[in-house]
Amino acid sequence: MGDIQRLAYTVAQTTDAAKWKHFGEQVLGMAVTLTPDGGARIKMDRRDFRIAIEQGAEDRYLVSGWETADHIGFESTLAALRKAGVEITEGSDELRAARCMDRVVRFRDPAGNAHELGYGYTGGQQNFVSPIGHTGFKTGIYGVGHTVLPAIPFDATLAFYKDVLGFGLSDVFNFQPGPGAPVMRIYFLHAACGRHHSVALAEMPMPSGCVHMMVEVNSMTEVGLAQDRATKHGVKFMATLGEHENDRMTSFYIMTPGNFALEYGFGGISVDPKTWTTTETKQVSIWGHDFSVGYR
Repeated sequence: MGDIQRLAYTVAQTTDAAKWKHFGEQVLGMAVTLTPDGGARIKMDRRDFRIAIEQGAEDRYLVSGWETADHIGFESTLAALRKAGVEITEGSDELRAARCMDRVVRFRDPAGNAHELGYGYTGGQQNFVSPIGHTGFKTGIYGVGHTVLPAIPFDATLAFYKDVLGFGLSDVFNFQPGPGAPVMRIYFLHAACGRHHSVALAEMPMPSGCVHMMVEVNSMTEVGLAQDRATKHGVKFMATLGEHENDRMTSFYIMTPGNFALEYGFGGISVDPKTWTTTETKQVSIWGHDFSVGYR
């Protein structure tokens, strides 16, 4: 098992941060602060942010931010990246301040997805207060949630996450959209924190940079309330409420202002990274999760 503990944060690019403020507060129940540079910081817990929004020319996903427990794990992961010949860029003072980390580096995986690796949180520790009364999110040692990234070439990208970054393989799903259609592999990997998966790799292109990211709440009531808010505010649903077979998450999916989907759920299982045996999913969900709504 590697030294990466969790998905600490994600970064998206926006042409209009006000859209993220409305979406983050009124739909997701998070606390959003607009920044002078045209971006935003979205707060979910005691940390200053879990989702960073940066101003840019496109609405898309930019970066997955990974965290080690300390500088020892950080240096160990850096050594593995260097040994694999990965180009690493040292984060500037400005980037370290923006990410609230003692140290940050940047790199890309074989599919071209951008990542940051950091350790040593340096930001504030103020309690999370939702502007609409939401009770909170499952974060802490588990990080922000998970992200599902496009992975072409698939085999090389999977090997990178397992052999270089040290993720464990939780579950494999050989998805066939329809009779005679080519199989699309979606593999789910866990970090050291034990969330069933902190990242999944999907054998498909995705111009927005992310298939979806997931945030987890503390009760099914909060899932239901968020679903009602999304309906009220006219947010596009990408999948109806349902329960996944592999991680047992009960959730729905909606489109974000970043042109990637967000899964909003409760009840995902944890795994023991030292003993977990990889499973194979046969179906996306036990019930629900009608993804055809995203094409209507």
